[in-house]
Amino acid sequence: MTHRLSEEHEELRRTVEEFARTEVAPVIGDYYERGAFPYDLVAKMGRMGLFGLPFPEEHGGMGGDYFALCLALEELARVDSSVAITLEAGVSLGAMPLYRFGTDEQRRTWLPRLCSGEALGAFGLTEPGGGSDAGATRTTARLEDGEWVVDGTKAFITNSGTDITALVTVTAVTGRLADGRPEISAILVPAGTPGMSVGQHYSKVGWNASDTNELVFDGCRVPEANLVGERGRGYAQFLRILDEGRIAIAALGVGLAQGCVDESLRYAGEREAFGGAIGRYQAIQFMIADMEARVHTARLAYYDAASRMLAGEPFKKQAAIAKLASSNAAMDNARDATQIFGGYGFMNEYPVGRFYRDAKILEVGEGTSEIQRMLIARELGLPA
Repeated sequence: MTHRLSEEHEELRRTVEEFARTEVAPVIGDYYERGAFPYDLVAKMGRMGLFGLPFPEEHGGMGGDYFALCLALEELARVDSSVAITLEAGVSLGAMPLYRFGTDEQRRTWLPRLCSGEALGAFGLTEPGGGSDAGATRTTARLEDGEWVVDGTKAFITNSGTDITALVTVTAVTGRLADGRPEISAILVPAGTPGMSVGQHYSKVGWNASDTNELVFDGCRVPEANLVGERGRGYAQFLRILDEGRIAIAALGVGLAQGCVDESLRYAGEREAFGGAIGRYQAIQFMIADMEARVHTARLAYYDAASRMLAGEPFKKQAAIAKLASSNAAMDNARDATQIFGGYGFMNEYPVGRFYRDAKILEVGEGTSEIQRMLIARELGLPA
């Protein structure tokens, strides 16, 4: 058993690492402070084929695998998480539902543009009163004259309001099951459809160069053929998408945690105090050693989850472990890196300040840490 990368995966990793260092790092701070979406960087990522990494060539993809996407996310997040989450959400939440569950016509229509990065897809699951309780969906969709009529509100939706957003796949209650529980289905809503409006653009603590908005549906009509997957299977479909997405978010968290190590090592060699570089002091050395141990452990966790997923083995527990471990590593490393930088760590001109602001959402988005613990406990056989 080995966790060494194949030649193909290592070449991809080096390519994205160089792109992040030479193209993203010099400019992203300005985008971040302005709260501006980096369209030029997204276009370059599209030309590199990053949005098509895990999809077959017949759909406009690169013919790679999900692990390739995770490697790209890790390298991007070493420099900036806003760019990384734009890629993660565009692929695993925007395009993947259509690839996994869409019709042949839906794939032909949408996947080539999504894989090229010319267009972005979004995932409309979370609601203002929902949060972790995704099963308590209040958005509704009813069939009327061969069309779905969608009403409701979605919250915290990534990639939902950019100039290149092409579609949102929305979960909605489409009826009631025999036992009275809501029947939840997934409906594809193209951007610009009358009755769908992009609400407030949130003022966020972190991920400031990514796009996050509220979506409001008021009598929004789309064709009946815009159903994604089976009617009544929308909730189950998105649980599968979220399981996969947790591996991707884990990779992103590992990247942020590794970026904290990178910056701390550099600063410890440059910053002098009490007659020498601070890196010679054991307190700093031990702090950085702990940071590196967290990164290594979390990376192995997401590698394991990804390998199980690609082998067709059960991976729900491993994905939850990876997401939990990586978000903990990101938060702890961001805190320690900021401490190593001292007062400069509190300044936005240094990347560690951005890392600190970005880390917290990793304990919340795509399943809180509490949800991950619940999933792990259930997979161990403990009662629900």
